[in-house]
Amino acid sequence: MTDKRKLDNKELNRKTVEEFKYTSKTPIIVVLDNIRSLNNIGSVFRTSDALLVEKILLCGITGTPPNNDIHRTALGAEDSVTWEYFERTTDAIIKLKEDGYKVISLEQTVSSIDLMKYQPSVEYKYALVFGNELRGVEQDVIDLSDECIEIPQFGTKHSFNIAVSAGIVLWDFVTKIAVK
Repeated sequence: MTDKRKLDNKELNRKTVEEFKYTSKTPIIVVLDNIRSLNNIGSVFRTSDALLVEKILLCGITGTPPNNDIHRTALGAEDSVTWEYFERTTDAIIKLKEDGYKVISLEQTVSSIDLMKYQPSVEYKYALVFGNELRGVEQDVIDLSDECIEIPQFGTKHSFNIAVSAGIVLWDFVTKIAVK
């Protein structure tokens, strides 16, 4: 019979915040384009910590730490994951492109690529843009993006919650290009 006992936190051998900061990261930067919900922001921090994301860029109306509502969902990941604020998302995208990142917006466009068919390359560093809960990624940001991808959906709704979308896309990219 297998041991099905839950592991306690000490048995999980997780990194400390200090160890996290010096650990090699997955070459992905998350860009949050005008995210309204502080809980969504906190969730993206927590997912980014779990998947060793390089950095998060918080843009426009997106809330920033320190913030109790972000912390409530991030559970401290806002202290481990490096972040930076940009007033305009387009400024963040221009800087990322100058720094050699391939910018991909998660948006349904005429030419968007199905996530299941998209194969990221270990030759690139990626910036993944996630948009506002109601309006999605702004068109001027899409225009600056190298590509757009979308998550296939089969029900009546046209989009996932931004925190869910970030989890799906980040997991997909990390499993395809994971730093070992």
